[in-house]
Amino acid sequence: MILAIDTGNSHIVLGIIHQDGSIGPTMRMETNLTKTEYEYAADIKTILELGGADLSKCEGAIISSVVPPVTTVLKKAVSILAGMDALVVGAGIRTGLDIGLDDPGTIGADLVATAVAAKNFYKLPCIIIDMGTATTITVVNEKGRYIGGCIMPGVAISLNALTQGTSLLPSIDLVTPQKVIATNTIDAIKTGIIYGACGQLDGVVDRFKEELGADTTVVATGGLAGLICPGCRHEITIDPDLLFRGLYVIWNKNHPKKRRT
Repeated sequence: MILAIDTGNSHIVLGIIHQDGSIGPTMRMETNLTKTEYEYAADIKTILELGGADLSKCEGAIISSVVPPVTTVLKKAVSILAGMDALVVGAGIRTGLDIGLDDPGTIGADLVATAVAAKNFYKLPCIIIDMGTATTITVVNEKGRYIGGCIMPGVAISLNALTQGTSLLPSIDLVTPQKVIATNTIDAIKTGIIYGACGQLDGVVDRFKEELGADTTVVATGGLAGLICPGCRHEITIDPDLLFRGLYVIWNKNHPKKRRT
């Protein structure tokens, strides 16, 4: 088994990847820039135990992170907790992904992992939607090359900006409204945020498909994909474990030896 850690701006997602590539239950914790390696080690241990994961059976660990200050702390936490060096997705590791950006070094580890998964598990070309703190829409072309994409504010950011910037609009929990034309303020916010996000995704996917000029697969992942993507007009496959599946492929390409400290 492998311990996989995906570090985002808002949350850290922990998961266990089994030898056959299947993903165990995933568990979330808050990303906190002030925590020490010992605090993270204690939190990870507790959360994994609550999820029924046995860390002693893990042969290694892999970290994807878009929060550099936390990356080093988490690597130290894994060493404290399990006595092993975690493989960190970044420069110098084998991914099998050809990156066609102006500066390939600027791509986030999360985008690398999801692109690797798309290349290995889905028909190409593939449009990848990742709905986290930001919503990213990226493309792996028919040759398996990552060719870029776009970034837009995430759904939660848009909702917070709306409710915090207007004194009369309440904060709400996002659930799909029963109808699109709302008859009260709360449902109007839900409709605007959810179907507005659907329209954004559909519009960008339309333009990406026009530029690709090919029959294109669309796959979505991230915390809000299950809420937003069913309302889109495009056929979108929701794969909540897409990033972890990519981490498993990357792990196998590198075959790092477990080093006890």
